[in-house]
Amino acid sequence: MQLVYADNNATTQPAPEVVEAMRPYLSEVFFNPSSMYEAARKASEAVGKARDVVARFVGADAKEIVFTSCATESNNAAIAGVAKAVPARRHIVTTAVEHPAVLEMCREMARAGWEVDFLPVRRDGSLDVDAYVRALRPDTLLVTVMHANNETGVIFPIAELARIAKATDPRIVFHTDATQTAGKLPIDLAGEFREVDLLSFSGHKLHGPKGIGALYVRRGTPWRPWLIGGHQEGARRAGTENVAFMVAMAKAAELAAAHLSKDEARIGRMRDRLQAALQERVPFVEVNGLGAPRLPNTLNIACHYIEGEGILYQLSDAGICASSGSACTSGSLEPSHVLRAMQVPFTAIHGSVRFSLSRYTTDADIDRIIEVFPRIAAALRALSPYWDAARNAPRTGSAPAPARGK
Repeated sequence: MQLVYADNNATTQPAPEVVEAMRPYLSEVFFNPSSMYEAARKASEAVGKARDVVARFVGADAKEIVFTSCATESNNAAIAGVAKAVPARRHIVTTAVEHPAVLEMCREMARAGWEVDFLPVRRDGSLDVDAYVRALRPDTLLVTVMHANNETGVIFPIAELARIAKATDPRIVFHTDATQTAGKLPIDLAGEFREVDLLSFSGHKLHGPKGIGALYVRRGTPWRPWLIGGHQEGARRAGTENVAFMVAMAKAAELAAAHLSKDEARIGRMRDRLQAALQERVPFVEVNGLGAPRLPNTLNIACHYIEGEGILYQLSDAGICASSGSACTSGSLEPSHVLRAMQVPFTAIHGSVRFSLSRYTTDADIDRIIEVFPRIAAALRALSPYWDAARNAPRTGSAPAPARGK
């Protein structure tokens, strides 16, 4: 059975060129780049070249890039580092739909005495910019808003939000988690994103390996290191450099930049074809995030009256890898915090499934999902005690009335 991988927002397949680029630094060029002897120079030079490539990828200067272990570390370091640098300012603005790497860090800051505003989103997952403007205050330290949501693909107007923050008070530091957009959308920190002070992203979301990330820290931004105890990364992140993975992330960034415009169009067409087919063939579904700008690779579709966990198990049995819009697969019965913030109806919030495509997704993969998914939804609904009553219920009064194909 041919595997269909449609969970690229979770992780991507490392490109063959990436694996090949890192291979020498796992074998013959194994040296510590901080060592002074001649043999270590190749490792040190590789780190410098990788930093240059990653910096160009986002329109930054090499000295503004700090390599980290992952985007979670980058996000944690961004938030805590600003708070350490400017302890007098005690207010943080974020959204209710951030990735847990930001959301939980902001909750930790609240427990430590900072005041945090978790801004709501609209039904389509977009941010109410007027509410954002009202949330900014004279003592606001930091704004941290994701570039695009990992579950729904909804894109936030980061350039506009950063401009508003700086116009309110130039001392406000603006951070964005760009983990889901680096390699999928253009990012230019010297151009459109010139008001962004901190930006996080990860290697394994753009066909690099797991275990490597980066944090952009704009020159002059008040920020203190998160990991201390060494001189590495210009004394901004202690710990022996992971040379092979730095080289790999740079190669992945280089490939992503070369493929970006072509991939964006082709992947968007496949996503739209999948969306239209499922809307047509599966009754009582809705697309989470429909109506808002979305990443071209992401489809989060909610099936009323069935559980996403059951859908995922049966998709897996058919050789299709996807993920749920709820947290039930991690052992929790609580639905996704993103879908709750979007006020997805209770009849659908547990039945949301995310398909996320990549450079390696094929039209045959899309055909296979279109073939299998409607059968799974129909079979699970036949077992649901709510299905017969729901589909025959009048569309008036208090009975839930999900729309077909919305």
